[in-house]
Amino acid sequence: MRDGRRGFVRGAAWLALIMTLCSCWGGRSSESVPEATGVDRLAYEPYDTPVTLRIPHLYSDIQLPEGDTSENNFVTRYLAEQTGISLRYVWEAPNDAQYASKIDLSIRSGDLPDAFVVNRAQFLELEQNGRLEDLTDVYRKYASQLVSSLYDATGGKALQEASVDGKLYGFPNIAIEADSPVYVWVRQDWLDRLGLPAPRDLDDIAAIVRAFRAADLDGNGQADTAGIPVDRSLVYPEKMGNNGLNGVFAAFGAFPKRWIAGSEGQPVYGSVQPEAKQALALLAQWYGEGILDPQFMLRQDSQDLVAGNQAGLFFGPWWAPYFPLSKSISSDTKAEWRVYAAPLDGQGQFATSDAPATDRYLVVRKGYAHPEAVLKLLNAFTRMERNRDPNVGPLLEVTEQLGTQLRNYYPFDLLLDRPDAVVSRHDQLVQALDGKLDPETLDPETKRLYEDSVSERESPRKNLDAWSSSQAYLQGGEVSKTAMKKTESLYIDPTPTMALKWEKLQTLEQETYAKIITGGLPVDAFDSFVRQWYSEGGSQIMAEAASSLRAQPPPSSAE
Repeated sequence: MRDGRRGFVRGAAWLALIMTLCSCWGGRSSESVPEATGVDRLAYEPYDTPVTLRIPHLYSDIQLPEGDTSENNFVTRYLAEQTGISLRYVWEAPNDAQYASKIDLSIRSGDLPDAFVVNRAQFLELEQNGRLEDLTDVYRKYASQLVSSLYDATGGKALQEASVDGKLYGFPNIAIEADSPVYVWVRQDWLDRLGLPAPRDLDDIAAIVRAFRAADLDGNGQADTAGIPVDRSLVYPEKMGNNGLNGVFAAFGAFPKRWIAGSEGQPVYGSVQPEAKQALALLAQWYGEGILDPQFMLRQDSQDLVAGNQAGLFFGPWWAPYFPLSKSISSDTKAEWRVYAAPLDGQGQFATSDAPATDRYLVVRKGYAHPEAVLKLLNAFTRMERNRDPNVGPLLEVTEQLGTQLRNYYPFDLLLDRPDAVVSRHDQLVQALDGKLDPETLDPETKRLYEDSVSERESPRKNLDAWSSSQAYLQGGEVSKTAMKKTESLYIDPTPTMALKWEKLQTLEQETYAKIITGGLPVDAFDSFVRQWYSEGGSQIMAEAASSLRAQPPPSSAE
């Protein structure tokens, strides 16, 4: 999840890195631009005359050295060197919510950037109004072999989601199967000190947090350990992030903000189902006891509690070691975090829901003169992300020095990988570490993970990048193999009544859920909320959803 942090770094160490970068990229040469031949020539060939691309910028947890700006930094300069594309930011947003709001404003005003990332509803609105460039031929001509192979790994589903009437109108992200569940991450060293068992169910989670809060685990003489951090969105609608309460709801068989199949197979909205009320009742109890962070509605960033080691348990995806746990470790190298597939439901099963093949689309405004430039950028930073760029080493040295992730500096929040990437890399990584697989046979990205894991094993906590990547794939990859009870999500394109009333219904839902959890409304207020939801457009939307249901295509035989 993007957390909107940006800072500046000064000092001699940074100056040394700058000199390294300057020597690496002092001018376009055979050494500075990876050679692209054959079918990839057009994919990576830089423009002779620079091309300007106006884009919005969603910035993440980034640090900027003195003299650098978000628009002109070590990554944007490198991409300009590789592609001949000059990026210009038309506006910036510090988080997903502000970004979506500004994109909506751009759509309404008609003042669109040259290229930008949109959600499903925005994508369909723009396409239906003829405001997107047809990218079908651009993709055929300029897609790199790497990008094509990653899209092919979805069995055609990702590109199908970005197509209308056989024409491609966007470059979609690829949903990673391991991204769907949310787990419990716990300070194992605190758990061990108190002699507590690993969490399995909701009662265990509550007992652990009570014990953490009662003990002076950080040794400062104060009982100031925080409860479970909670993101103000409460639950994530599709792709998981840190501090969502999806796992608590799933343990009751509830899936808020998602469409699921009802008892007769018809689409129903998870937020108004009776199981959600049971989860809200428990969460209200937890909030009253301080098991949930009582300040969560007021916090600017819920991840600060974990990053600052003020909380010892939180809900997060497999990739939490990248963030916020990297920050936790950097401030306390003795912190030991472990992940558990919890909470289990009443039948002792780990419940979750699946994710769509894609939920974001990189699109190009109709009439932009160089639509291929957008794909060239996607080719370039996908090659960087997947460790296929031979010149990326100096960039990684910079991010290691800054304590950030390279992906946070990419121009678009759109990552491509194989759907089964996490479990697949985990299995190969474990085999290589156990001596059962020759590391030289690994693909470049898995080999880097292997090297990071060896580095972490030999020199624990000395390299945060190595710690983050090794723990994400070793711990996160292992827990991703847990047997799960998955509820199929149904994917509903915006209906006519949604266009008129969905925003108001979402506001009603969010406010009601938040007030019930924080004690502003009694739990029984859920019943009146459900009646109001149906009467103010929900019933009509349910009927429309049944006729326009867009279920995921069946898996391809090639998968």
